[in-house]
Amino acid sequence: MSTGDRFINERKRAWQRLEDLLTLLDRSSLRRLHREEVRELGRIYRRTSSDLAIARAESRDPRLVNFLNSLVIRAHGRIYRAESGEILRRIYQFFARDLPRTFRRTWRYTALAAAFFWVFFAAGFLGTMRDADFSELTGVTAEWRAENTDAQERWWLEANKANQIAAAGIATNNIGVTFYAFAWGALLGVGSLYIMAMNGAQVGAVLALCYRAGYGHELLTFMVGHGVVELSCIFFAGGAGLMLGSAILMPGDLSRFDALRLRTREAMHLVVACVPLLAVAGTIEGFISPAPINPAFKFSIAALTGVALYTYLMLAGRDEGERVG
Repeated sequence: MSTGDRFINERKRAWQRLEDLLTLLDRSSLRRLHREEVRELGRIYRRTSSDLAIARAESRDPRLVNFLNSLVIRAHGRIYRAESGEILRRIYQFFARDLPRTFRRTWRYTALAAAFFWVFFAAGFLGTMRDADFSELTGVTAEWRAENTDAQERWWLEANKANQIAAAGIATNNIGVTFYAFAWGALLGVGSLYIMAMNGAQVGAVLALCYRAGYGHELLTFMVGHGVVELSCIFFAGGAGLMLGSAILMPGDLSRFDALRLRTREAMHLVVACVPLLAVAGTIEGFISPAPINPAFKFSIAALTGVALYTYLMLAGRDEGERVG
């Protein structure tokens, strides 16, 4: 028996099995194969690819090379098309079911983060309205006040220049702030509460300084369009950070390791979802918020984005009898 015949005889059973699996795939999908069949498909595909390389290197029968080449191409197309479809399916499942369910189970953490923000926002706003020097307690320096609010500078209107570049930069900055709020949750959750408190107090103080200078309504009009989505994401990240802290401090019936693993998974659902949401907020902030248009339109954008976001989070992916955490 020649070397070529021995090569074919040793490999042909695997090639036939690969053809059989591909024929089965033609009638169904990769998900319908048994786990062992999926593993076998990958294993035989890699082996057949090696056989093709050997056949080409040793100048085997052109008909054999063509047969193996077509078999490998066919297998490659089916395997990677199926993997692409699986990725898209998982993305769809994440946004259609996993994310809203996670939000409903963990909304109390988000609510606590939001409460800290708004309480300190009110403190920063009221304290600064009474005494401008109070703003320094929130991190607003006297130099910043002199260069901006005291000089009645509309610094935020810089976003009107090169809007596309501004929108990208704004989104990147907001994503950084959001992940920062989440990461500080590792400090037993206290870090996330600190970020919520300081951001709330500083935003309130800056808004109050603008009102004291006589143009606070302009800043409020600028902030409102993108603010609902942007602040919601910061609250989600803060709540996710609190989940990490609670897993360490209050693991419940689970071990701290198991509680941390479970809550980290849920927390990451919320944090990952912030990325596309902040891209939306950044786009609004770059293109709509600084635009010289009727303020009513910007308030309408705020209302629509808020209603759309929370309707989705509260209703999407619901099962009968689902209980909100």
